[in-house]
Amino acid sequence: MATVSRVVNNNPNVKPQTRKKVFEAIERLGYRPNAVARGLASKKTTTVGVVIPDISNSIFSEVARGIEDIANMYHYNIILCNADKKKEKEIRVINTLLEKQVDGLLFMGGVVTDEHIQAFKTSAVPIVLCATTDENNTIASVDIDHEKAAFDAVNHLIANGHRDIAMISGTLQDPANGFARYQGYKKALEAAGIPLREEYVRIGNYRYESGLEVTKHFLELSERPTAIFAATDEMAIGAIHTLQDNGLKVPEDMSVISVDNIRMASMVRPQLTTVAMPMYDIGAVAMRLLTKLMNKETKDASEQMQVILPHEVIHRNSVAHR
Repeated sequence: MATVSRVVNNNPNVKPQTRKKVFEAIERLGYRPNAVARGLASKKTTTVGVVIPDISNSIFSEVARGIEDIANMYHYNIILCNADKKKEKEIRVINTLLEKQVDGLLFMGGVVTDEHIQAFKTSAVPIVLCATTDENNTIASVDIDHEKAAFDAVNHLIANGHRDIAMISGTLQDPANGFARYQGYKKALEAAGIPLREEYVRIGNYRYESGLEVTKHFLELSERPTAIFAATDEMAIGAIHTLQDNGLKVPEDMSVISVDNIRMASMVRPQLTTVAMPMYDIGAVAMRLLTKLMNKETKDASEQMQVILPHEVIHRNSVAHR
C-alpha cells in the first residue's frame, strides 16, 4: 500500500521498474485513488463549494468562470450548486456542502440574511462572499461599490442633459445590491438638485420580463421620463424592447442606461450603455482570497476582509444628449 501511495503521489523515492509495475497494475485493474480516504488522511478534500443563486443568469455564469479558472490553477475541485434564488434552498445547500467536508465555501450574489450568517457561523472552514456582501461586513467578500456604480450611471444621464430620470430598481430588501443601487440613483439626483418623483421609481426582479412590464408604467404617465436607469442590464434590455414595441426610438425618444455589462448588452440594438461590473475578476479574486484563507497565507478568517473592485461606464448607443 505504501509503495502504491508513493507512485500515485509522484514520490521520487521509487525505483523505475517498481513504478512501471505499479502503473501496469493500475491500468489493468482500472484503479482510481479514493478521494474520500485521502481526505480523511490529510483532513483536506481539495474541494470548494460554490452556491449560485441563478445559474441561468449570465452575470453569475461569468463569475463562476473566474472562480473555476483560479480553482484549477490551485488544484481545487468545484462543487457548483444552484439555489434558484430561494433562501431555504440556499441554507440547505450551504449545510449540505459543509457536511461534504469542503475546504472552503463561496456564496455568490444573493441577499445575505441572518439565517445565512447563522449557517456560516457553524462552519469550520473559510467562507467568502462573491458579488455580494453582508450588511455588517462581518464576512470576507469581493464585490463592487454598487451605490457608486448606480451614482455614476445616473450622473452620466444628468451630464447629458436629462432631469426626468426613472428607475427600474431591484428589491430594496437586498442591501448589497438592490437598495445600494437605489441609493446611488437617489444621491445622484440630490447632488444635481433634481427632486425624486415617486412615480418614476418601480421595483423589478432583476430579470428581462420585469423590465418589459415596468416600462409600460412609465409610458402611461402624463409626464414621461426622458431616460430610464435600470438596476440590471436584463431589465434595461426589457425596457428597450417595450419602448420599441410602442413605436419609440432609443435613445432619440428615451435614453436607457444600466449596471452589469453582460454579453447581451453589446448584442442588443441599440447597444446598451452600462456600468461594467468586472464579473470574471470578482470570481477570480474571490477564489484567490479563499485559497489564501484555506491555506492560512493571510489574515485569520475572523479578521474579515472586504475587497472592492473598480467599475467603469461603458459608452455605447442607448444614451442621447438632450
